[in-house]
Amino acid sequence: MRPLMFGWEFFPFISGGLGTACFGLTRAMARLGIDIIFVLPQIKGEKGHSHVKLVSASDIPSLVEVEREQQLQKLEFRIIDSILKPYINEKDYERLVSESRLMRGPQNEEEGATELSGNYGPNLINEVIRYGEIAGVLSKRETFDIIHTHDWMTAFAGARAKRNSGKPFVYHAHALEFDRSGENINPDIYNIERFGMEAADHVIAVSHFTKGQIVSRYGIPEDKVSVVHNAVSRSEGMTACFPSKAGFPGKVVLFLGRVTFQKGPDYFVEAAAKVIKAIPDVTFVMAGSGDMMPRMIERVAQLGIGRNFHFTGFLKGADVERIYAMSDLYVMPSVSEPFGISPLEAMLYDVPVIISRQSGVSEILRHALKVNFWDIDELADKMIAALKYPSLIEELKKGCRVELDSIHWKTAAEKVYQVYKMLAG
Repeated sequence: MRPLMFGWEFFPFISGGLGTACFGLTRAMARLGIDIIFVLPQIKGEKGHSHVKLVSASDIPSLVEVEREQQLQKLEFRIIDSILKPYINEKDYERLVSESRLMRGPQNEEEGATELSGNYGPNLINEVIRYGEIAGVLSKRETFDIIHTHDWMTAFAGARAKRNSGKPFVYHAHALEFDRSGENINPDIYNIERFGMEAADHVIAVSHFTKGQIVSRYGIPEDKVSVVHNAVSRSEGMTACFPSKAGFPGKVVLFLGRVTFQKGPDYFVEAAAKVIKAIPDVTFVMAGSGDMMPRMIERVAQLGIGRNFHFTGFLKGADVERIYAMSDLYVMPSVSEPFGISPLEAMLYDVPVIISRQSGVSEILRHALKVNFWDIDELADKMIAALKYPSLIEELKKGCRVELDSIHWKTAAEKVYQVYKMLAG
């Protein structure tokens, strides 16, 4: 079985939650003997992972132009006399040319290739469209049995590859626009998500929570959606010795993730203010970046808890491992979390976790404290209990160690393979 995979992230080139999940899943699939072609928008640096064949979409675009020219050569034009004049004037023509250049992105003049940034910038949708065009070319060049895409950025790529190859198409939903934006969704992104799921032969959701959203909000038939929970991998860096609590006088409570609406940082700050009244020497760490960061800093100042709060900004690599190792408690108060790998990562460092019930990971964790994200009082009470009572902490740690023994990417890989076999035969 040989899947052609399209993803926007892959560790270590872009190592957000999506990249981490794609890396863990593909490594487990490779161990099952599955030969994977993984296409990224752009690859900077060495292609160092032997378990997949990595392809940079930015190396392909010049062939897209060749394909367009070949299609035009097949057309027969006949010119007739007419009193009609073209509807487009010089000004409109220049505008269209400018927009076309914007969609193509920056040009590599030496090689004549169009480079995709692979970022999440203002031209993201243009890059997503362009990525889909490149997928059409790739689907004719590569030999594969099935198409597997990860999230909305690759929806057009999957649909185009399916149209050109006739191969089955699996859409893997790691997150939905309703998770990222609540009810104030971007309609373009929502429509791309729905298009991808409708075009796909099957949809994989990372939790039953996400499957419910896909069925109710996108109108996808329930029997077209399978649930494959994410997992976590123990990294090599975890064997290193990190300082425990260096620089912090008391217990450390960690929030690690994007500082955005979806992750509920405002609920974390409000609950922290209540905890500090009961435990004055506790330190709260907010690790991450996002559009809500300025508001969170301002709110901490308003509450007068700045001495107990530490903002690290975005962390990666060894710094992430270090902050986990320094923490006594991890909190994920997400408003809407399709899955949420970070609590599992914290558990690897023997850190007990508090998670919102509105998360996919809550479906598989029994030894975690759970709250409704909006209930600040409940969140504060459970943080206080976890910090004050060592026996509770030890019980949570013990239970988490047992649970981690049963949460493996191999299980996820086997379920994905079953979906492949159902579609490809």
